[in-house]
Amino acid sequence: MSNALGRLTRVELREIWTGEATDFTPWLAHEENLTVLGEALGLELELEAQEKAVGPFSADILCKDIASGTWVLVENQLERTDHKHLGQLLTYASGLEAATIVWIAKRFADEHRATLDWLNRITDETFRFFGLEVELWRIGESPAAPKFNIISKPNDWSRSMATASRVIEESGMSGIRLLQRDFWASLNDELNRQKGPVAGNRKPQPQPFMSYAIGRSSFSIGATMMRPSRQIRANLWIGGDHRNAFFGLLQEQQEAINGELGYRLIWEPLPELRDSRISVFLNDVDPEDRQDWSRQHAWLAKHVNDIYRAFFQRVRLLDAGAWGGADGEEN
Repeated sequence: MSNALGRLTRVELREIWTGEATDFTPWLAHEENLTVLGEALGLELELEAQEKAVGPFSADILCKDIASGTWVLVENQLERTDHKHLGQLLTYASGLEAATIVWIAKRFADEHRATLDWLNRITDETFRFFGLEVELWRIGESPAAPKFNIISKPNDWSRSMATASRVIEESGMSGIRLLQRDFWASLNDELNRQKGPVAGNRKPQPQPFMSYAIGRSSFSIGATMMRPSRQIRANLWIGGDHRNAFFGLLQEQQEAINGELGYRLIWEPLPELRDSRISVFLNDVDPEDRQDWSRQHAWLAKHVNDIYRAFFQRVRLLDAGAWGGADGEEN
């Protein structure tokens, strides 16, 4: 006896999203929907802004690629692609040092698909261009479900060339930069071993710090190695226009947070950096001593995960309007 199967039915985009700016863009900006888009692209996206000015135009959605820290700009159309939107995408690319440009539309004209393919051929990995067609489908009376189909993306040749250039670059790295990269690769292993909320899936970089998302823009979890001062540090970074308000609201919960952690954190407003930091240090360690890395990484992984657990829900609930002190707005 065969099981009964439903039938997929295509849904018109305008039936669900009447307007691009009023319906589709706000829908896509929700975290769970950005996740669907990110899965189609193979990226982990974090929202930065909607209708963000870039040159003379406003990008529908501005995100960060968490893995690389570079910008991801999303431009939406609920109809066939046109030259106006292509011009906007090229303007965005010209105004940024590095970016992934994502063009979403109901249908791509052949000339616009060919243009994205050409852009991916002539640019290096600093810029990446994606074209996606969006569809809506339902089974029976089920809610409509989105489907993103990639019709243009960076091709295998450009990716293989990028890999080759990275090999050349790495061959010229200094000993310190190589040590930094290896240090974070080893921390990745320890994070995965501990199986905490912070995963060791970030690409190790030849730099003295690594950052991890905590589910809200302007906040990140950090791990830092400080060779000259013989320290390593785990911390929560707070940036953005409302950093003072967010820092003050969290500091009001300082004793409760310390009680949950079982140790005290260091609270630093850092006005000169236009950021705030809440951290814990391990002193008298040598990050260059590979024989001691297992101890250092066990400490870092534990405290990075501790900070994530202590602040994740608190960060999500913060409302800058509830702060009575001076905010950190820039003049």
